[in-house]
Amino acid sequence: MLVNIYSAKIIGIKAVPVNVEINITLGVGIHLVGLADAAVKESLLRTVTALQALGYHVPGKKIVINLAPADMHKQGSGYDIPIALGIVAASGQREMPMLDKYLIMGELGLDGSVRYVSGSLPMVELAMEMGFRGCILPEAAALEAVDYTGTEIYGVKTLEDVLRILEGGLAQDLLIWNTEAYREARERAMNPARRYMDFSEIIGQDAARRGVEVAAAGQHNVLLVGAPGSGKTSLAKAMAGILPPMSLEESATTSKIYSVAGTSSGGFGLLRSRPFRAPHISASKAALLGGGSGDNILPGEVSLATGGILFLDEFCEAPKSILEALRGPLEDRKVCISRLKAKIEYPASFMLVAASNPCPCGYYGEGDRCTCTPTVRNAYLSKLSGPIMDRIDIQLWMHPVDTQALIAGKKAESSEAVAARVVRAREIQLQRFEGLGIYANAEMSGAQLEEFCPLSAPCKDLIEKIIDRQGLSARAYTRIIKISRTIADLAGVPDILPEHLAEAASYRFLDRRHIMGL
Repeated sequence: MLVNIYSAKIIGIKAVPVNVEINITLGVGIHLVGLADAAVKESLLRTVTALQALGYHVPGKKIVINLAPADMHKQGSGYDIPIALGIVAASGQREMPMLDKYLIMGELGLDGSVRYVSGSLPMVELAMEMGFRGCILPEAAALEAVDYTGTEIYGVKTLEDVLRILEGGLAQDLLIWNTEAYREARERAMNPARRYMDFSEIIGQDAARRGVEVAAAGQHNVLLVGAPGSGKTSLAKAMAGILPPMSLEESATTSKIYSVAGTSSGGFGLLRSRPFRAPHISASKAALLGGGSGDNILPGEVSLATGGILFLDEFCEAPKSILEALRGPLEDRKVCISRLKAKIEYPASFMLVAASNPCPCGYYGEGDRCTCTPTVRNAYLSKLSGPIMDRIDIQLWMHPVDTQALIAGKKAESSEAVAARVVRAREIQLQRFEGLGIYANAEMSGAQLEEFCPLSAPCKDLIEKIIDRQGLSARAYTRIIKISRTIADLAGVPDILPEHLAEAASYRFLDRRHIMGL
């Protein structure tokens, strides 16, 4: 008897259908075909043991299991449940009239329990596109997809739960929205713990706070340079509290990346908070950009930071190869990972926040405390190549807080007040770019720059003087225009004014390092 079960394979942040065909005929042995990797082949032993633990028998006949299409590699343990269901159905031990109505994935434990598999969001989208009634997934994986209310999503704990659904009986209690796990997860989501430092806790640094506000309002990359203890890391972490909520499209994209990576196990619905990723500078290039063997390529930190912040502390201490690897994602807002037989593209639209000392000893610019020679200082900052600096919109120099201000401890504006201005600026940008597939000023292309950032005659004269005086590249010029557009949005004015250009140009101090003696 031939039985078909529908499952899926994840490629990038999309799912493609996989048909699990099982046929039982006269003969001996269990044969798995269809380019399965070691994890899939091992599923046979897991599946047989789980079925026996639940009281089912494995026929002593020839069992052929085909994962179609046969020319596409299959990885992971998610095919355990489809294989087990196929054996039970093909041997006639249970009748499952609903077997062809659902997309099914999940790993089996030896006792018949069902365990988490990654990639539930792309799977649910595929099921909706193909017209299935819904998906049957492990409970933890189903919790990630609770916002997809246009289809049936079942969260199961055991193989018996799956069989109850497919037999067509009453199984409304297994719909993920009716489970106790859903109610508990929703309760936790309604009372999230604060994960960021408040702006009011940062003393002094008014100029840097303003620069960070502009960066958050337009999703601009920012570099914080300053002596140890000047507050670079604290200010970077506080940025998480002033970013606006993600739009539905942004949230869906970022959530799918986390779902594919398997880092959102036990999460509840789509991500609402913008991610804040802070990998150590010793992270490998594969960890940063993504990688893996064959076509099993997982997203890296640049993709996991999509829609949020990628914070790299001690930026100048990182290997130069790592810094240069950021050039593509910073410019293209995506990362393409190529292997011999696979090419995967992941989104990488993040805001880079980098922090660095100005020199090896860390105290250049702080009176006579610096012990580095000009040659040493220049060699230190030379890791920041011209192409990298062109891609960092805002450069801020932070000095240690004055002792009197530190002792006085005067509170500044709270994150809530700053975030309100940032949200208003982002709303202006969302209206401006509606239907264009971008969400912030930093993402504008050259053509969009001409359309949305026209300059008056006084502005053109000023920007010409700035470029001639600082010797800026064409890319740096476009960055200044984008920052000016954001400053105008924060001010609530429709046109870029000369004062906006002047402020934007002031955030490019490293373009004048030859003047500053760096």
